[in-house]
Amino acid sequence: MKFGIFDQNDRNGLPINQQYEERLQIIELYDKLGFHCYHVSEHHATTLSACPSQSVFLAAAAQRTRKLRLSPLVYILPIHHPVRLAEEICMLDHLSGGRFEYGVGRGASPHEIEALGIDPATAQARYVESYEVVKRFLNSDTLNYEGTFWKFKDVPVEIKPLQSPPPTWYALASPESTVWPAQEKMNIVCAGPIARVRAITDRYREEFAKRHPFDAEPLMGVNRYIVVAETDREAMEIGSRAWSAFYPNFIKLWKKHGTEPVNQKLPPTFEPLVESGLAVVGRPETVREKLLEQASNGGFNYLIGTFMFGNMSMQEAKTSIGLFHESVMPAFGELERVPS
Repeated sequence: MKFGIFDQNDRNGLPINQQYEERLQIIELYDKLGFHCYHVSEHHATTLSACPSQSVFLAAAAQRTRKLRLSPLVYILPIHHPVRLAEEICMLDHLSGGRFEYGVGRGASPHEIEALGIDPATAQARYVESYEVVKRFLNSDTLNYEGTFWKFKDVPVEIKPLQSPPPTWYALASPESTVWPAQEKMNIVCAGPIARVRAITDRYREEFAKRHPFDAEPLMGVNRYIVVAETDREAMEIGSRAWSAFYPNFIKLWKKHGTEPVNQKLPPTFEPLVESGLAVVGRPETVREKLLEQASNGGFNYLIGTFMFGNMSMQEAKTSIGLFHESVMPAFGELERVPS
């Protein structure tokens, strides 16, 4: 089992420069404690993200870390110029010393895509074209492509990534969505109830084995909101307070347009999130027991925690992350050594 981080980096009420600095200090802690990868989302025209440019923020994080891998999850491809994005991917891979990974997607919110001047109705077609352009750029010396939205002829590729190429990620919500990422040898991440997670991981293993029978198994991640404190009550109080600040950020743009999220629906209060297992909170023993159970039932090999959200203070986050590292992570190593 590997352990990663997913971060919306939503606005928390601090001056934005202070928020950046505190988040970078937390990222330094992840690096020190041996987490595998820090993943950050992309959002625009909303307080759900203080980092509309993941590349800029991760360039800073690359200089503050040594082993932690860094990954946008995801780049919203319809709103990016694919050649410029491919060049950024190459730069970030070099700036991080070969620690860069990236996710791709078409974007969950049509309102964010529209805010950047793109017709949401074209998002899927733009996504397909942009992914192909990025892929060709990273694997070619000269770029040639002709599509509806993008056309490139004999474009010199003057920068290559340090890795050949960097690992890729894809977020999905159903077993039926596993075929394409399996074909592309992508790592995957999902959320949702543990029964759905198991259906996705089982299907992905099946699809990947059919296409790449001799290749190592990719990472299959599940994302959970995680809060660890000295007592169950304290952890729940911290999570509930932080969620009351996070949820308005999450729903803000949808509420402005009088719509609701299509796939990623979250409850306005924290308790239902905990009851569903999408949030795991409590003292170390409680969190360890619940996550070991989810790992056993879910079939995933990568646990991604959202450890900081809403108005959670840096000290609260440091305590939670430290307790998770000390008392939860080692239990998964012990689990793997137990004969099946």
